[in-house]
Amino acid sequence: MCSRSMNRNVFILFSTRIIRLYCYGFLSVILALYLAQVGLSEQQIGLLFTLTLVGDAGISLWLTTTADRFGRKRTLIVGALLMLGAGVAFIVTHNVILLLAAAVIGVISPSGNEIGPFLSVEQAALTQLLPNEKRTQTFAWYNLVGSFATATGALSGGWLAQVLRFRGMSTLDAYRVVLMGYALGGFFLGILFLALSRDIEVTEVSRSESTRRVLGLHRSRNVVVRLSALFALDAFAGGLIVQAMIAYWFHIKFGIDAGIIGTIFFGANILAGISALLAVRLADRFGLINTMVFTHIPSNVLLILVPLMPTLPLAITVLLLRFSISQMDVPTRQSYTVAVVSPDERSAASGVTSIARSLGAAISPSLTGIFFAVPALLSVPFYLAGGLKIVYDVLLYRSFRTMKPPEEK
Repeated sequence: MCSRSMNRNVFILFSTRIIRLYCYGFLSVILALYLAQVGLSEQQIGLLFTLTLVGDAGISLWLTTTADRFGRKRTLIVGALLMLGAGVAFIVTHNVILLLAAAVIGVISPSGNEIGPFLSVEQAALTQLLPNEKRTQTFAWYNLVGSFATATGALSGGWLAQVLRFRGMSTLDAYRVVLMGYALGGFFLGILFLALSRDIEVTEVSRSESTRRVLGLHRSRNVVVRLSALFALDAFAGGLIVQAMIAYWFHIKFGIDAGIIGTIFFGANILAGISALLAVRLADRFGLINTMVFTHIPSNVLLILVPLMPTLPLAITVLLLRFSISQMDVPTRQSYTVAVVSPDERSAASGVTSIARSLGAAISPSLTGIFFAVPALLSVPFYLAGGLKIVYDVLLYRSFRTMKPPEEK
């Protein structure tokens, strides 16, 4: 492939990452507040978020495990259409059943983080476009721009809703404007994905080497299954404190409005992005697995401390400290997953592990909704999440510390 084509594809994939994560952050600050405004209870909101993740798991499993054969470009376009459709559905109906259906079928993010088939397919494409030595660094920048986009989206989404309310728009209509922006983002993603070239697709040589597949996997099936089980545990814990639920917690605990919440998550996601970039140097020196584990444990201790803070400034400070190291495991985890499998298993491996994470996180928001409905249990999700994540870190280190990616051998 020519350098010009490679650079154009990489630029497009980074651009779609920025637009998508901006939209996810834009929506996450007001999503739970919007659903409460249209009449859903805390338990119904938690159930909707759970079904959102369940639906994402099913749709993404189907799309990512066939992407290397169906076509990565086509898969990304389908994902953009599902994002557009979900945004439109949430705008036009307040019916709980229809909202649940849109959450299951469409692509909508309650956490401000990646959802849908995009991450798996884009990273498989980037891995094919770039040499091994550049993979972790590129993934770090990919996560950095995503975190900055999420942060900017959270800031602008929260303040846009608040400014519209100050100017006389009803709360419900202000939140609906944010949803319109989310749907528009899905439309722009589809346009950009159309511009990708065939260089991102699996080569015919890779196709011919494939053997009997299960979920798009062959040689690396056992490794991916083990990783998936651990990632599911981590995601279950993370699902207890998705960004929309943390936003709701701050609103209930301290009575702050969407604009202030958006500002908090702007700072949090900026710090998270920087932490992902710093992970590259640590990974070069200590290895991917060591970096994943030994930066993740202290971030989870800080997570447990957030609800123990007696004042809003202290709670914000500890949350920001947590985010300043919490994402160091993300580019390293993603890089490790695609590095230890065969080239024609990359989309599937990334997809299956992502689906495992989605399934692991699917039950958690419902539990958080139950906890939030009981004032005495408001902070329990933070304690559970932090403790379970530490268990995950220990198990990951014990299971994979001897399995090295190519650049570490």
